[in-house]
Amino acid sequence: MKLHWSPRSPFVRKVMVCALETGVAPRIECVRSPVAMDKPNPDLMRDNPLSKLPTLVLDDGLVLFDSSVICEYLDTLHDGNRLFPVAGRERFVALQQQAFADGLLDVLLLWRQERNKPEAQQRAQWLAGFAAKSAASLDALEALAPTLRLDAIQIGDIAIACVLAYYDFRLPDLQWREGRPELAAWHAQFAQRDSMRSTEPGDGE
Repeated sequence: MKLHWSPRSPFVRKVMVCALETGVAPRIECVRSPVAMDKPNPDLMRDNPLSKLPTLVLDDGLVLFDSSVICEYLDTLHDGNRLFPVAGRERFVALQQQAFADGLLDVLLLWRQERNKPEAQQRAQWLAGFAAKSAASLDALEALAPTLRLDAIQIGDIAIACVLAYYDFRLPDLQWREGRPELAAWHAQFAQRDSMRSTEPGDGE
């Protein structure tokens, strides 16, 4: 399998954490595929016309994207603990937690893009909206923290851990841990997993 990959993409990181947790990482060839909103990657677009990461190309030529689809596919390739519960309420809770974390990541990516503009070009209403969504989401995650796992982890746990790590990497000034002790304590332990430590963001885009 070929994975279009970047060391700083939080969505790629989620996929790689899943690959490591399931033991399928050795079967994946990671191909460095830089992307930018104003510079589509022609090599990536041959597999994914959206020019978005991550994109997984299977050995039979089937192309999978986005990260949620790729992670669920990887979860079918092993015999261990399932990251995606197979049925019932537990499955939909895990899927909802993943969707929540992924949606928050989308907010943070747009927020960072707006913050990086020259001050005269920044839109105050947009910045305020992003800030409100971030704070409300983090408070909701704090309430959820007692239910998050450190053993027999699921996709929701991985997705939430990755979005919190993205705060640390790209938006450390927001100090997401303040006033959220249970979430901070859970993340401190989850971040020590080998899958998280070996996927910390590196150089490049």
